[in-house]
Amino acid sequence: MRVKSAVFLLPFFLLFSSEASFSQSYKVKTIVIDAGHGGNKPGAKGTYSYEKNVALKVALKLGKKFEEEMPEVKILYTRKTDVDVDFYKRAALANDNKADLFISIHCNSMPDKKVVVGYTTKKGKKTPRYGYVKNTTTRGTETFVAGSHRLNEQDVAIRENEDIKLEKNYKQNYDGYDPNDPQTFILLSLFKNLFRDKSMKLAKLMQENYTNDDNRVNRGVKEQGILILQRCGMPAVLTEIGFISNPNEEEYMNSEKGSAEIVNSIFKAVKTFKKETETN
Repeated sequence: MRVKSAVFLLPFFLLFSSEASFSQSYKVKTIVIDAGHGGNKPGAKGTYSYEKNVALKVALKLGKKFEEEMPEVKILYTRKTDVDVDFYKRAALANDNKADLFISIHCNSMPDKKVVVGYTTKKGKKTPRYGYVKNTTTRGTETFVAGSHRLNEQDVAIRENEDIKLEKNYKQNYDGYDPNDPQTFILLSLFKNLFRDKSMKLAKLMQENYTNDDNRVNRGVKEQGILILQRCGMPAVLTEIGFISNPNEEEYMNSEKGSAEIVNSIFKAVKTFKKETETN
């Protein structure tokens, strides 16, 4: 193993050393709510809105609901305004404050579709000409937990980790981590995520609520090598609350009704999770 790889993985060894104490007692006392992207990292763009703004609106609403209806739980935010917060600082906030849950709010997006727009004929041979059209029909919610499946299934991880390259000195801050290097996913897959089961439980509860309460399309719970989740030393999920590339879902997420439903589904999931997983 290369030296830089070993250094990069050191935080994971340190997190795993707490396995015994974690398994003995677990209570949800502190929750970190992370509004994805921000500042000069807008995330995905819809017809009229950016992911960073939708995520922030939902994150602030979610935090307020916790503060009003579950005041015994301490709520921390990775950001409360339109500012850029580096990935490692978001995870560090959760780790330094010994948070019990980390919830990251994002919007999904589909890339443009490549289609045939015409043909060019030369010497009797027809050659297709291609163009791109917006993919506006894909919809639904999906929630991610830390994991490393086959490399060709890491599209979301690569997209979400891409913001790292916009950070100053990202190679130093992430100990040589390269979001485009497949070896990263291979290395991460060598280590068991201590918090996988609890993360999966919370993610499933969220998805069930989105579907049963809000009549949303359920795209499932998935494991991917999303760096911000990998660095969190507690159960952590990244929930994609809808496709901003779909005009109907963009409108839903920006509306008061839609954002309230999303918040209620997440809050209800945490409430159930807390009741079913807490130990003395």
